[in-house]
This record gives sequence, structure tokens and C-alpha cells, in this order.
Amino acid sequence: MSMFNNNDDFNKERKFIEGEIIETNSIQNEYIKTDSTTISKNNKRKGFGKRIMSYVLVGLLCASLGGTVSTIATIKYLNKTSSQEKTSQSENNINNNISKTSSNTVPLSVANIAKQVGPAVVGVSTKSIKSVDRFGFPEQQEGMGSGIIFNEDGYILTNYHVVAGARQINVIFNDGNSGKEIPAKLVNYNAEMDIAVIKLTQKVKVPAVAEFGDSDSLQVGDAAIAIGNPLGKEFLGTVTSGVISAVNREIAIDGQKHKYIQTDAAINPGNSGGALVNAYGQVIGVNSAKIGGSQVEGIGFAIPINAIKPEIEGLLKPILKIGIGVRDIDEKISKRYDIPVGIYVQQVEEFSPAEKAGLMPGDVITKFDGKKVKTVKELNELKQKHNVNDTVSIEIIRDGKKKALSLKLAE
Repeated sequence: MSMFNNNDDFNKERKFIEGEIIETNSIQNEYIKTDSTTISKNNKRKGFGKRIMSYVLVGLLCASLGGTVSTIATIKYLNKTSSQEKTSQSENNINNNISKTSSNTVPLSVANIAKQVGPAVVGVSTKSIKSVDRFGFPEQQEGMGSGIIFNEDGYILTNYHVVAGARQINVIFNDGNSGKEIPAKLVNYNAEMDIAVIKLTQKVKVPAVAEFGDSDSLQVGDAAIAIGNPLGKEFLGTVTSGVISAVNREIAIDGQKHKYIQTDAAINPGNSGGALVNAYGQVIGVNSAKIGGSQVEGIGFAIPINAIKPEIEGLLKPILKIGIGVRDIDEKISKRYDIPVGIYVQQVEEFSPAEKAGLMPGDVITKFDGKKVKTVKELNELKQKHNVNDTVSIEIIRDGKKKALSLKLAE
């Protein structure tokens, strides 16, 4: 499995795929009188008194049990409601931050933009396994990119290729205390768009939160300020300025065309995941790459923020884990190697949901959750419709025979 590439070359990598009822009966006492029969008043009073006491005791017992059950139910309900409100509030904060309109009506100086937005752009330091030495020990590779804080709860937007394959992710604040690294985790990603969301795993106060702008309103010649961490930690928080060189610039990556903002603001390795900002201090793009070469200068690209906004909500949902390394088997490969069309399992991670479900290297997944799948993309789309601990059915072909498995999804 290929690991993190620190050269911003747009290479995409195949990854680990990476849900008492208490009833009381009312009893009516009837007094019956007959002309021919006289009931002993003493016996009637004694019997009536005993019945009253029994009803009182039963009532007290039911009230006690009912109160206990009600208290437990109320506590559970309040805890659940509090958790839901907390999650909902976090999402509302993010949505409000994305949709709010800037109060700035006059263009800012580059210096003011740097002061306002700079602290919201962080360093993203990663460690991954590059290779295995001759003794069988893994050799680590360190990488460095950038990210944009877009929520007070510590959610950070970056490029997927910055964190792809990372075993460890740390965030470095651009707030004068650049030596401190705060651990973070990958929440979710869209490899096709080359975007990802990571989140701080420690409760800390973020130095700033970036505001998203409107990339559709850009015009060629508008001011563009790039903020990021080129070439490593030594140049944390570097600011470069230029103009919008082109909008909707179409570039083919891995056979798929995407539209980018082109700018002449200097973008170098390590700037990936950083912010491209307009004159009002709003993020209008995520810096992704540049075209290099001895005869090339000032051609950099950023993913338009308006293309990212619709993906944010889905990226906040933790990616569900299966624990397999796979590749697609299309018709051509199927005929060439006599392998069924589907998703070929190359690796199975130890102790993963896949291993517990009984998946093995060499299996070909043909159905997921009762639906036919031919690509990893199709499988991921179906998987992300579920929640943690949901159990889904998988149909595989092993040694030419169909086999059904049940897999429990995990985070």
C-alpha cells in the first residue's frame, strides 16, 4: 500500500476502506343492601378496612416502582437529548459559519488578512509507514501539509492526500506557540475530490475559525492570498499574495476532470490544504497543487470552496470501518485473470470487522447490503448510509462459490 507523498502531485492512493409499561387497575367497591339480609357491620368494617390497607400498600408500591422507573427513564431521556442537542449545536455552528455573510464591506490589506485568517490556518504533521527495512521493522515517513479550522470544536478541512496513509496526525497552531503539536484524527474524506476533515482529539481552545466565502463570485484579476506551511514547520504560517489567474480551470487527474481556481500566489509543497483567501478575509479555495518545472512559475491551483460546501455535512460523519485493502475488478481484468467482476480483497486487517466477519484475501465482494457492487466507490456509498454497529449482509465469491457473510460496521 502506497503511503503519504509530500510532493503535492495529486497522486491518489488506495486505502483501507476506508448504526416498560406500568399498569394500575382501579377497583370499585360497591355497597349492596337487601331487604331480607343484614350484614354484620363489624365484619363489614373489618373486611373493608383490610381491603383499604391492601389497596394503600399496592398503591404505594406501584407509586414507588413507577417513580423509580420514571426517574431512570427521565435520566436516560435527558442524557440522550443532551447528546443530540450537543451534536446538533455543533453542526449548526458549522452550518452557520459556512452560510454567514461577511461583515467586511471594504477590502482588507494583506496584513489585516494575515492577522485575521492566519491563526485559523494550521500545520498538519503526519507520520506513516514508508517501507520495511531488511530486518522487517517499519520505517516511518514524516509529512507536512496545511489545514483550515472551520469550527470551534476543532474540525479542520485539508486535502486528502495530506493525510492519506497516515498512522499519526498532529496539528500545529499558528499562534506563536508553533512547537506544540496537538493530536488529531481523520474523520472522513472524499478521495475523488481530494478533501478530508480531521478533528482535534484534545479539548483545546482554537486560535481562530475561518469564514467561507463565495467562490462563484470570483473574477479574473481579483486579489488572492495564500496562507499555509510550505516546505515544513520552519515556514509555518507563510503568506503570499497574487491574483485570480483563472476560474473554472479544468484539469484531468487520474482520468477524471475537475475544476479549479488558478492563481499566481506562490504555492509550494506543504501549502496543500491551506487557505486561498479573498480581499474580504474569506476562504474561497483550498490550495492543492502547482505545476512545476524550470520553465514554469506562478501557476497554482485551489479547489473552489463552493464545490466543498455541499460535502461538509457528509464529511462530519465518521467514516465506518471494514478493514480491507481492495481493488476493483472490471470486465477486462476479469477476463484476463479469470476473476469475477467485483471488489477483490487484497488484505484483511487484524481484529477488524472484516476479519470477524470471515472475509479472506482472495475473496471477491459482489453484493453489499443486498445490492450489487462492482467498485469501491459503490461500496463506500452504501456503507456510509449506515451507522456504527449496524450489521450488513455481504455476498462474496470464494473459490468459485458464492458465500454469504454478516459484517458489523465499526468506527
